[in-house]
Amino acid sequence: MMKPTNFVIAMDSFKGSVSSIEAGRIVESAIHAVFPEAHATIFPLADGGEGTVDALTGGLAGEIVRIDVTGPLGKAVPSRFGLLAARKTAIIEMADAAGLPMVPEAQRNPMNTTTYGLGELILAAAKRGCCDFIIGIGGSATNDCGLGMMTALGARFLRADGRLAGIYGRDVADVARIDLTHLAPVLRECHFSIACDVTNPLTGPNGCSAVYGPQKGATPEIVAVMDCAIGAFAALAETTLGKAHEESGGDAAKPRLADAPGAGAAGGLGFAFSAFLGGELKPGIDLVLDLLGIDDALASADVLITGEGRMDEQTAMGKAPVGIAARAKRANPDAVALAFCGCATPGAAAVNDHGIDAYFPILHQAVTVDEAMKHENTERNLRQTATQALRLLALA
Repeated sequence: MMKPTNFVIAMDSFKGSVSSIEAGRIVESAIHAVFPEAHATIFPLADGGEGTVDALTGGLAGEIVRIDVTGPLGKAVPSRFGLLAARKTAIIEMADAAGLPMVPEAQRNPMNTTTYGLGELILAAAKRGCCDFIIGIGGSATNDCGLGMMTALGARFLRADGRLAGIYGRDVADVARIDLTHLAPVLRECHFSIACDVTNPLTGPNGCSAVYGPQKGATPEIVAVMDCAIGAFAALAETTLGKAHEESGGDAAKPRLADAPGAGAAGGLGFAFSAFLGGELKPGIDLVLDLLGIDDALASADVLITGEGRMDEQTAMGKAPVGIAARAKRANPDAVALAFCGCATPGAAAVNDHGIDAYFPILHQAVTVDEAMKHENTERNLRQTATQALRLLALA
């Protein structure tokens, strides 16, 4: 190949060691050491999961807004969202309001957790002027089908006797009527893009209760109860929404949203966003790359450099490095895509079939995990490995 002059750097974070932007700057220094006249552009990178708020907010010159919300167990917890004021965009990780690590193992039971705090985050961002929302819904402690979130946003879920239902997973079974007339008016102007990388339907053997309930503390008996309750709740929601749509002159005969891929994500949040808020469920990496507007840069790049802390067979199944490498190859088939990682399993070789031309683990000697993950060690190892790989590229 000719001497590369245009580099795009988009590194995922090496969790616990260096952030996405820090990794990008380390690689940039290696590029300029080998190719002094090259142009390098750094983009933040995440896949909609943990680290997305920090990567995108920091990389796009936004600010972190910190507020207290109702946690998964109903008690106030510190939380946050990313605010890109100029874009009127909020970046939210639902795990910051209702994540599984927030619930001590001895207290894990999805009957007793709620997404109410996520609704509070959305309202807080909307009141700051946000109308576009990027929301990652992985890592939840909940299985309430969005009951808590929608209650926080103004929806009223009523029992058969007319009393308000509660906000927890156990309360889904009590809902006999849904009233959406009191939804916060500001939501009418909002668009929700949901980072969702699972394809589970809402109910059944592959649904949210059966597949994800046990890791949230559900026994087989609880799984059966919740699956039945969520199925009835979804049917009521679709009937209610169908009638409202029909009364407005639309066609109520639509496919069941409960059966759609991703409806079962995050304990039914995928369904709730689609049904109640018109949210679009998309692969997390696509959402992130669309927000960054990276395609023009990729089209003119000679070399893409990406990476993450651990590269394995899961990386090849749509995680951030493969997502951006595939996009780079579509934009410019002649571009070279290199990746650096903290470690690589034997299964990592699958990434070579998905756009990454070569990957390089950065460790140079046997060390403990703690030593390997120290910031200064990661920085030195990443810079040294990137420099050597780029020297080889220069020879080519």
